[in-house]
Amino acid sequence: MHKLKINKSGTLQLPAEIYGPLGGQPLAIISASSEHLLLGRPEVEGAVLISGVLEEGAITDLLSYFNMFRKTGILTIELEGGLKALYFQQGEIVFATSTFPSEDLGEVLFSLGKIERDALQELRSLVNENTSLGKLLVERGVVAPKDLWLASRNQVEHIIYTLFSAHSGSFYFQSLQIEQERILRLSMKTQNIIMEGLRRLDERSLFMRKLISLDYFPLETGKDAADLTQVEARLLNLAQPGLQTARDLFRKIGLREFDGMRILFGLVEKRLIRMEETPTTEIEGVLGQILAAYNNLFKVIFTQALKISPQFSQEVAHSLRDLPQPYSFVLRDVELQSDGTLDGHRIVANLSGLEEGDKKKLLTDSLCEVAFTATMALRRDLDAEQARPLIARVQKLTTKIREMTGGNE
Repeated sequence: MHKLKINKSGTLQLPAEIYGPLGGQPLAIISASSEHLLLGRPEVEGAVLISGVLEEGAITDLLSYFNMFRKTGILTIELEGGLKALYFQQGEIVFATSTFPSEDLGEVLFSLGKIERDALQELRSLVNENTSLGKLLVERGVVAPKDLWLASRNQVEHIIYTLFSAHSGSFYFQSLQIEQERILRLSMKTQNIIMEGLRRLDERSLFMRKLISLDYFPLETGKDAADLTQVEARLLNLAQPGLQTARDLFRKIGLREFDGMRILFGLVEKRLIRMEETPTTEIEGVLGQILAAYNNLFKVIFTQALKISPQFSQEVAHSLRDLPQPYSFVLRDVELQSDGTLDGHRIVANLSGLEEGDKKKLLTDSLCEVAFTATMALRRDLDAEQARPLIARVQKLTTKIREMTGGNE
């Protein structure tokens, strides 16, 4: 939040990112008091009619208001890390967009197991202003039109439902006619969406008391199971080795996150599954040593960096998806975990079939590239005194690992 001060001559100095988009057009004072000032252009199409601060729980009142008064236009919500926009037509939500990477259509398809990471990255590189990702997916036969439509609806619903857990932010509403191609008929009316959003908020809180984190590893307990649904039985079977995170299991089965949480919670309640913070088996040999050393380093980096920059993990996670070959091959389908570490078992699985020497070299080079990416972010986000010891630690470990694997020969 920018803090501004009006000087004695009545001048208000705005940051460039704010006054730039406003251009040189005059602004009118719409509302003012000793506590606030609202400027705008009420005469133009798409004028901002309502704006304010989003507090915890306020999203329910906002959606109810626009629904009750049958508003048509776009509600933009600014949250830490990104923007969301809800499109209303006569008070009903007909579409939604988001700038959060995890709510991208491609990520939704990936989370549902409809596309692999390397194929998604390849198609993203072909997207331009005339060719959308959805069009490419259908034209190349990667995703069926029906699956694309279902994923688009899942994407819109996810964007909306995750708003109910927003604790702070800001919003503004523009009165605009909605283009027909933007309209996506949802299965529920706005009032029902509100009720479902509140229900999910309560249930998610209940689920997470048992699940702890979706980056934890579900492990079958061995207790006899009876009267399970097909989906429950499949999830239980996949959890038997205890080597995949909850998110990975949901993806393999093609479950939406909330549905997966509900099913997993039920299995934990029945004591058929327990949640483990780490995989049940350690990775042996030199590969295990390399992974353990780098993951310990990544934990330290993330602990320090997140204190200064809450977006640090998002930036590193995004960079993982954009790595060039051969790093993208080694790290394909590898997600950044909540503590900054990488799933070593997934990485080792990606390396299967290669010669042992090639495995060590590719693993070392790939983790070194991740460490280098994190180092660049450290230099930007931390002051020199904070960054220096962490960067030195990265350099020392990289040298040690290369010496251990013969990388300097």
